[in-house]
Amino acid sequence: MNTVTTNKQGWQKNFFTIWSGQAFSLLGSQLVGFALIWHLTASTGSATVLTIAAMMEWLPRVFIGPFAGALVDRWNRRFVMLAADSLTALATGAMIYLGWSGVLEIWHIYTLMLVRSIGGSFHFPAMLASTSLMVPEEQLSRIQGLNQLLQGVMSIAAPPLGALLVELLPLHGVLAVDIGTAALAITPLLFAHIPQPEKVSATEPGKASVWSDMREGLQYVWAWSGLRKVIFLAILINAIFMPAFTLLPLLVKEEFSGGAMQIATVQASWAAGFLLGGLLLATWGGFRSKMLTAILAMFGSGAGLLLVGMAPQSAMLLVVGGMLIAGLMNVLVNGPAMALLQSIVQADMQGRVMSLLVSLANAMTPLGLAFAGPLAEFTGVRSWFILTSLTFALAGLFSLANADVRYIENGKRVDALGHDTQAITAAKAS
Repeated sequence: MNTVTTNKQGWQKNFFTIWSGQAFSLLGSQLVGFALIWHLTASTGSATVLTIAAMMEWLPRVFIGPFAGALVDRWNRRFVMLAADSLTALATGAMIYLGWSGVLEIWHIYTLMLVRSIGGSFHFPAMLASTSLMVPEEQLSRIQGLNQLLQGVMSIAAPPLGALLVELLPLHGVLAVDIGTAALAITPLLFAHIPQPEKVSATEPGKASVWSDMREGLQYVWAWSGLRKVIFLAILINAIFMPAFTLLPLLVKEEFSGGAMQIATVQASWAAGFLLGGLLLATWGGFRSKMLTAILAMFGSGAGLLLVGMAPQSAMLLVVGGMLIAGLMNVLVNGPAMALLQSIVQADMQGRVMSLLVSLANAMTPLGLAFAGPLAEFTGVRSWFILTSLTFALAGLFSLANADVRYIENGKRVDALGHDTQAITAAKAS
């Protein structure tokens, strides 16, 4: 059980005040992201420009994430979120001034994207690590369901809303909307209470360097075989699945002779499944064992993607149904898995563990894309969907076959030196 400095009675008001503000901020961020990419596309028409923009968002997640996680575990997490949101708002404000003055250049937009990604590298682990300190353990899966539901709604609503704003406002006008939503996120953080974890790590606080904190986080993960395997599976699934989603339009066009409407329908079915999954998890919460919920959903994801990969050319509806199933099951894999990490990982290690997971997953995605392209060219796009289906099934079988993964919620929780942190917590409480 995570050790916190306060109890969680009456947690709903405090948590949802912060969560609501963050939801508005997420909407603003997605609107700005759409507006920036469209501005670069319309003003340059350059694939190189768009690639550099993507790199500005991707690089901090890979290379700054581990440092950010270590600092999140050192610092006050409420202040980290305040600083990240404020830095992003200040950078956006500077872009508004440059746009209003008529001197905005492409490199300014690159800088804004870089700053926003750096802020997100700190904000994301800080919010995840804080959630487990504010929310009772038995409610974490439902909260993750709400998060997945929110992401699904945003992915559907943000592009058309962003397109509308781009038609009505200049770029700096759209950026001003983000300032307003950022204020809605910052204001609750000024007054809300976020408990801090008690330090039970091996290194004495105040004497360790950031490097030693990072090393301690790696040792913590490596010493816990079940946790190590869960993180490996998450990285593997992400590396294989993301290219499949990227290749989806090509699958519809080449294998099913579909056009823009068919591609949109298939993508909408995925989004609909994502929304249904988020709603289901938010209301149901999954099985008592979060790991069991995730394992069964792995098989469900594999079944949905196999349906997509094996559908006859005359059965486009099977592709739509397969993506609906895959979207729903994706939520039931990711939500419980994230709630699992929040409930079992030592509270003062969560920033490092979450950042490590995100950094490695982002680092592996380009590798998956590098393999997916040539394989799809050589054997057909369907092959990657079948491979992705097989990966989900093997991940589920691997999880069932390894007791340290299947029963990870019942196992010991070890620190960087292999100490049983449950025993440490019990000794401190006595």
